[in-house]
Amino acid sequence: MSHYFETPTGKADVFRVPMRLWDAEVELDSSRGVFSGTGLDVGTAVLLRSCDPPAGPVRVLDLGCGIGPLTVAVGLADPEAQITAIDVNERALALTRANADRLGIGDRVRTSLPDDVPADELYDEIWSNPPIRIGKAALHDLLTRWLARLADGGVAWLVVARNLGADSLATWLEGEGWDCEKVAGAKGFRVFAVRRP
Repeated sequence: MSHYFETPTGKADVFRVPMRLWDAEVELDSSRGVFSGTGLDVGTAVLLRSCDPPAGPVRVLDLGCGIGPLTVAVGLADPEAQITAIDVNERALALTRANADRLGIGDRVRTSLPDDVPADELYDEIWSNPPIRIGKAALHDLLTRWLARLADGGVAWLVVARNLGADSLATWLEGEGWDCEKVAGAKGFRVFAVRRP
């Protein structure tokens, strides 16, 4: 069985799905074998409803971009944002690239496999509905790796399902020395703002 965090095999039959991303009504190209490929997933919708978009010339990381709803949302809401969208699923990266180009923000979006991101690159904001189902140890490794990329004064906006360990993840983050604030909760999800203490 394939998972959305693996690149699927076979032909990519592309179709469009409508989404509301903050004030923008858009259609994003999607396909099988990608996260939430049939529409905006509930967690990401809660994240967008709970947090204001960035403003000004910020460097943003979309961690686990899928087909790019967070990349597109940030890119459309903040015309000065520079966005790096990463995923281990190469089909998802191709769809994010196509969506960014078609919606006119492609010149400010870079799509990349995680290991291809320069090691010294820092971000003002990280936006993520992280892949909880990869397992606790792998999730902790992923967050340890990418939260370390926050610039001074930066913030990571994370949305996690309560029944998939949101509260224990917050406890772990605090134990690792991060300031983890719950900023919202809805539809079984928690939204956290994670900063350096």
